[in-house]
Amino acid sequence: MVGDPLRVALLVYRGKNHVGGQGVYTRRLSKALVELGHHVEVFSGPPYPELDPRVALTELPSLELFEEPHPFRLPAPWEYRDLIDVGEVGVMSVAGFPEPWTFSLRAKRALLARLDDFDIVHDNQCLGTGLLAMMNAGLPVLGTIHHPITVDRRVELGQATSRRQRTQIRRWYGFTRMQTRVAQRLELIVTVSESSHADIVRDHGVEPERLRVVQIGVDPEQFSPLPHIQRVPGRLITTTSSDVPMKGLVFLLEALAKLRVERPEVTLTVIGRPKQGSKIPAIVDRLGVADAITFVTGISDDRITELYAEAELAIVPSLYEGFSLPAVEAMATGTPLVATRGGALPEVVGEDGTTAVLVPPGDSAALAGTIAELLDDPARRAAVGEAGRARVVERYSWERTAEETTALYREVIARTGTRAGGPRTGRSLRGEARRTC
Repeated sequence: MVGDPLRVALLVYRGKNHVGGQGVYTRRLSKALVELGHHVEVFSGPPYPELDPRVALTELPSLELFEEPHPFRLPAPWEYRDLIDVGEVGVMSVAGFPEPWTFSLRAKRALLARLDDFDIVHDNQCLGTGLLAMMNAGLPVLGTIHHPITVDRRVELGQATSRRQRTQIRRWYGFTRMQTRVAQRLELIVTVSESSHADIVRDHGVEPERLRVVQIGVDPEQFSPLPHIQRVPGRLITTTSSDVPMKGLVFLLEALAKLRVERPEVTLTVIGRPKQGSKIPAIVDRLGVADAITFVTGISDDRITELYAEAELAIVPSLYEGFSLPAVEAMATGTPLVATRGGALPEVVGEDGTTAVLVPPGDSAALAGTIAELLDDPARRAAVGEAGRARVVERYSWERTAEETTALYREVIARTGTRAGGPRTGRSLRGEARRTC
């Protein structure tokens, strides 16, 4: 490792472990960073990540207003701890999503009390206004934007069917205006693909020279072929951290229904589950495919790898992806991949027909036809699966991600006039901290 070890505060407002890019990124990157010799402390809101034992975890509890079985709940009076909690309930009460904002305030409070403990703050997609107070206090801040959430907002607005629904979507995604303001103030932002780079410039108005692309990785030993496990004929698998429209699960369900007309043996395993109040169960019932779908959640990486080994095809039906960890994890297991051309997917998965097979996003007929062709062609499936794994092993490594991210840490530190392991320059930090609290 070039340079002294760094003390990294890694922020994640939701650290969900196995499905959800933020949680996986936090867990894998923090482990790779400590293996390079750095000290990493993760500051997380619930659900909290499962981390390598060498990585410290500071829990920043929220009111968990959106968790099942009572999403959008109103807390009892004795649950309120401070004005941040009041603000969290206030934003929810007008149909907004407060967690990025309130998490950033809790992280600000925790970090301003420990200014001398860290050389760099690495924000993982929160982009809350609390980061600005950290910067004012002299803490160098690097931001990760996997993709701008404005894309999710645009997709959902495009599929809304009423004025009321469009109003609800705009209120829910109101936090994206804050994220744009904060992104424009950050010294440096890292993103995961050239596609996301272009979208951040367009949607957040960030100058291109303040953006860097560092692709994320996969553990090819964890996600590896398991030849002792027999693939189940007709078995498909997909991963979805949520059933928002952007993930395209509805189009895969429609494709499944089309396939089962002539292929009743086709089944689908979904790693993830519908949210409370989701439209997915009703769609499953309408399509008549309930007996062909299994939803699984809360399982280990070992079990996820086994599920891939049981499947003949992995599917990523997303309308848009900023990168797609599920795609590269599926490819790493040697499971042939069918993915859409949405967002960064062609950039990530490689040449159509060689390392993966690509279809237009939002086209269930094309998806069903491609799946049928591959189910009928075991030699082609084997070739795509083998080439896909080779691409992942060659290109995607958490060690490389950590090394390139470390270089960005040092660049941010140099830009902000601080130095690792020594005093920050140019201001009285304790006084600044008192003023920004």
